[in-house]
Amino acid sequence: MQRNKPFSERIKSLNATSDHQEIAYLLVCHVFPWDTERALELALFRTFAIPSISRLTASTGELANRPRKRYDDTELILFEILEHGYDSERAKRAFNRMNKMHGSYAISNDDLLYVLSTFIFEPIWWNARFGWRPLRQNEKESGFYFFREVGRRMGIRELPDDMDAFEAWSKAYAAKNARFTENNYRIGKPTLDLVLGFYLPKWLFPVGRPFLLALLDEALVDNMGFRNPPGWIRKTMEVIMSVRKRIVAYLPERSKPKLGTRRRRPTYPEGYKIEEIGTFPQGDRKTETYSKTE
Repeated sequence: MQRNKPFSERIKSLNATSDHQEIAYLLVCHVFPWDTERALELALFRTFAIPSISRLTASTGELANRPRKRYDDTELILFEILEHGYDSERAKRAFNRMNKMHGSYAISNDDLLYVLSTFIFEPIWWNARFGWRPLRQNEKESGFYFFREVGRRMGIRELPDDMDAFEAWSKAYAAKNARFTENNYRIGKPTLDLVLGFYLPKWLFPVGRPFLLALLDEALVDNMGFRNPPGWIRKTMEVIMSVRKRIVAYLPERSKPKLGTRRRRPTYPEGYKIEEIGTFPQGDRKTETYSKTE
């Protein structure tokens, strides 16, 4: 029996087409904050397994040299859009900043489409396995409509109109293109250690790595150049995650939203300006000083 889930009940009455921004906000900030963040961390590895994406990402040096900053930058841009709505002034500034960064690099439309698809489908797949409940149909569709609009404002072409067709395309794109290269490992290893650092001291990273990798499918672990964990570790993680979801099902949902823009971040100890998030191409680099969040 699930108790104290007012936001889940609220979502039942909402329409995925017209209310997708509200549904997305409630899911991320009240209903599944931990699960969504974990799912999108795994989505990073799925994109890193595509050589054209890992090659470009490695070329910036950000993930190898400053993985926490890259992680925070990505989260802040998305949370600005999610928390304020994509028609808000802050979201418009976030889109401008993101599009300026992306416009500095030669990124194929298919790669942009694939990255976008992982933000839609990874939370669906995660919750089906590890969430305290699977996502309902209107919740799945809300993610699709939300990120399709995000993609439109990023200038991504050929955005699918059908969620199932987009999921099939995403899986086919990964099946065709995902394979191991050195760049996959070069950016995947510091990202893996960054995620481990949210839970463990550095000296325990070697112990924790196989348990974290057990959350990834075997083909993805191979494509990243990591060693697949033994079966007993995978089974142990399945048990741990199964126990967790049973416990969370009885816990109340967050009454106060978990806002990513208000989180303390070591990257930006004094806060941040949207226009100073992320990387700057050669010749356009600003002095990296940050003011308190506006």
